[in-house]
Amino acid sequence: MQGIQIRPGGLADAQAVLDMLDSAVVWMNGRGNTGQWGTTPYSQKPGGVARVERYLTENAPHIAELDGTPVGALVLDSGPSPQLPIAPAGEPERYVRLLISDRQQAGRGIGAALLEHAVEETRRAGVELLRVDCWAGGGGELVAFYERNGFTPTDRFLSEDWPGQVLARRVG
Repeated sequence: MQGIQIRPGGLADAQAVLDMLDSAVVWMNGRGNTGQWGTTPYSQKPGGVARVERYLTENAPHIAELDGTPVGALVLDSGPSPQLPIAPAGEPERYVRLLISDRQQAGRGIGAALLEHAVEETRRAGVELLRVDCWAGGGGELVAFYERNGFTPTDRFLSEDWPGQVLARRVG
């Protein structure tokens, strides 16, 4: 995406990330998708604000900006959330814990730019495996997005009633 800048994130970005998450819930619900994140704004979910604050302080957050305005966020970690039934990779990895973009900027390549940044960060760390998990419900649009960005589906999982898909990309 032309003009996008990606910078390190931090706690000061919490409100922008929460705003993107809240607008994504509205956008998904408007498309008939209430199964992925439910219908409650993310900022009003129990633990939602604290989770975003942890992501921005305990992980490696990156913020995409367009003309100085945050339009996307990526959070990298060293593995999947321990709350999910996902097997360890068995080798060093970087893991996309959060990828979100401003829905008002949809279709401008923000998510793809952040994923390419994740690939660069993974290589820079000397790690060859980048993984992500996502919602595998609906028509599989989210899984297809990651496939278009070089990821290959590996393991499927079910977390309560939430169908998930793990995807991997070799970057070495």
